[in-house]
Amino acid sequence: MDFTFDARTEELRARLLAFMDEHVYPAERVAHEQRGRLASPWETVPVVEELKAEARRQGLWNLFLPDSEYGAGLTNLQYAPLAEIMGRSPQLAPTVTNCAAPDTGNMEVLAQFGDEAQRKQWLEPLLAGEIRSAFAMTEPEVASSDATNITTHIERDGDEYVITGRKWYISGAMHPDCAVFIVMGKTDPDGTDIRRQQSMVLVPRDTPGVTVERAMQVFGYEDHYHGGHAEVVFDHARVPVSHLIGEEGGGFAIAQARLGPGRIHHCMRLIGMAERAIELMCRRAVSRDAFGKALAQQGVVQNWIADARVAVEQLRLLVLKTAWMMDTVGNRGAHTEIQAIKIATPRTVVGILDRAIQLYGAGGVSQDFPLAELYAGARTLMIADGPDEVHQRSLARRELKKYR
Repeated sequence: MDFTFDARTEELRARLLAFMDEHVYPAERVAHEQRGRLASPWETVPVVEELKAEARRQGLWNLFLPDSEYGAGLTNLQYAPLAEIMGRSPQLAPTVTNCAAPDTGNMEVLAQFGDEAQRKQWLEPLLAGEIRSAFAMTEPEVASSDATNITTHIERDGDEYVITGRKWYISGAMHPDCAVFIVMGKTDPDGTDIRRQQSMVLVPRDTPGVTVERAMQVFGYEDHYHGGHAEVVFDHARVPVSHLIGEEGGGFAIAQARLGPGRIHHCMRLIGMAERAIELMCRRAVSRDAFGKALAQQGVVQNWIADARVAVEQLRLLVLKTAWMMDTVGNRGAHTEIQAIKIATPRTVVGILDRAIQLYGAGGVSQDFPLAELYAGARTLMIADGPDEVHQRSLARRELKKYR
């Protein structure tokens, strides 16, 4: 395993780092101030559109998509350090480079499983940043950690599918530019193979019977930049049969294909969040005095910073190994490593952010610094894309299988 960055990665890193310093970090406070003046909190703040135009001008656009026909054509190993950099400003940087979830996962699904008409209608405008999208999988009435529990029905009626169900925490659904949902539901609820009961269909947001009922908060945050997280009702919503993605019964497999890259992308960005936290800790530690000496001279603060550095270096190596394996043996071959990073990265970064918040005191939980919002995002990722305990269960079973 050679994790040395190649020439293309180094060139993109340099451009992205400069873009962050010159445009993204200065825009964080500007975006916060502009949002306070909007008629609706879900509108896009002007500085985001300015940054999107600049990112496109600089060629820092769709970096996540390995398919060179549609995206930058980077490997997971090449994309890892770029996603880490974007993770340092997770509200702005992924959005303005068109590398934000859930659009990234939806574009991957359409590129891999969509037909020509679906790619023309939905993938192309998503790649251009002209529309946004949402992925509707999680439901409030069942334990969605087990995707076979999904109760939403997708019933065929002639040349149409009729979708009935309730979804929640549907990321991106509150954004005014959200034009389409990828909805997972059951086309064969009584099928003998529980992993062949589900299918995925494309449902335009303006379809009669689709109601976005409310925005869901995450630790009090509404996550405006990513289009929020909504509760959505599908009440006999009808779409043409041509809106089926792949084949009937293929929804579970598509979901797994979608979630593998999504999980590692989250972990890449989480490392960037941890690096931002370490930077903020160090700046605070050398600029504040308590009990007659700088915080940087307090032994407990030194321990926090040292432990954070060690943890981040360990996580980065594990994520890079996982990226390398996904590139060389595929997502299925890297299954154990994907689960390992999904377990280790959020919980470790949550701990680092917790220490950073403690170091900042009241400021750490305020809106004046990014730490509280970073913490909310990182803590959520211990649940999103499968809670830690599900991955631990699966990983342990695989380990135990060697000894049976």
